[in-house]
Amino acid sequence: MSNGTKDTALNDKGAGDSSSGATAEACSFPASYLLSLFGGVLACLIAFCLFLFGLQVTDNLPPPAFSNSLCLDEKLSFMRDNPYASPNLLVVGSSVAWRHVDGETLVSHVPGTRPLNGAFCGLQANQTQHVADWLLEREPTIKEVVMIVDVIDFARCSKVQDAVFDRKDVDDYVYEDAPAFPYYMRYFAPVSLMRNSRTVQDHRTNENGMHLLKFTQYGDGPLLTDQSRGLFYGQPDPLDSTCFEALNSLATRLKEDGRKFMVVSTPLHPQWKAQIDPGGTLLANFNHEIIKSLQSTGTHYWDADAEWRPGEEAFVDAIHMRWPAAQRFSQALAEELVAH
Repeated sequence: MSNGTKDTALNDKGAGDSSSGATAEACSFPASYLLSLFGGVLACLIAFCLFLFGLQVTDNLPPPAFSNSLCLDEKLSFMRDNPYASPNLLVVGSSVAWRHVDGETLVSHVPGTRPLNGAFCGLQANQTQHVADWLLEREPTIKEVVMIVDVIDFARCSKVQDAVFDRKDVDDYVYEDAPAFPYYMRYFAPVSLMRNSRTVQDHRTNENGMHLLKFTQYGDGPLLTDQSRGLFYGQPDPLDSTCFEALNSLATRLKEDGRKFMVVSTPLHPQWKAQIDPGGTLLANFNHEIIKSLQSTGTHYWDADAEWRPGEEAFVDAIHMRWPAAQRFSQALAEELVAH
């Protein structure tokens, strides 16, 4: 029995040696094969570069897909190409902050103000905190922060990642003028690249479009359209405590930094409120949770939805206002800033 076992072990060892030799032989590729492989990779890389160049010269090149959201990535590209020196007022939030604040109006009505609109479309409150932290670190001259919010921003925070982009990569891209091409490789997303290349030019130039990606010098994103798309938004998801924790965290940080903070609840379409919250319970709850989150932080809360009513004609949907209304809202915001 012992000898049999020993023989088996020897046979296995011999088989292993034979297999190793076969493997080594199989891994010996001819030099011509390796050159062909390298040449093929190089050709694909050159073809991709030429493709991107072709999109660029025809103004169809989308920005690198840091977040894979065209409107968010386009804002990062704008910030890269249009650095703004020494801002002292930072606007943050989701698309309602991006679309509803006119920096020029703030400059006209608040002496000495140098606003930077650092809001991005589609953010939940915890993601706004992430973006605000990034911009506060990069823009040390900021003395005051305004966060424009709506009830939709305060749902689903526990279900989405705080970081909507890699801060190191975006830092290098926006502030350090790092070459753009490597990011097209690192965030290679061929399906969205092709889809966005077919629409990005229209979004940049069609001022009557619903998805206009045009920015003011302050980073605001005006909706210049005279169209409407109905209420568009349905019943929002339930309020999420994680969102209010993020708001409290941002308010606490700003207090510790010695920076002023104001939170503003944006006006909402009256028909939408009547439809989704006929008894007013949701919005009352929303206001209560915001006020509770801001206690002891020195933050001023302005419920503009209750106190500033632009009329139904101001809205393109349930939560977004067209630019003339946004400019009037910005004047009211400026008055609130001066008063507090």
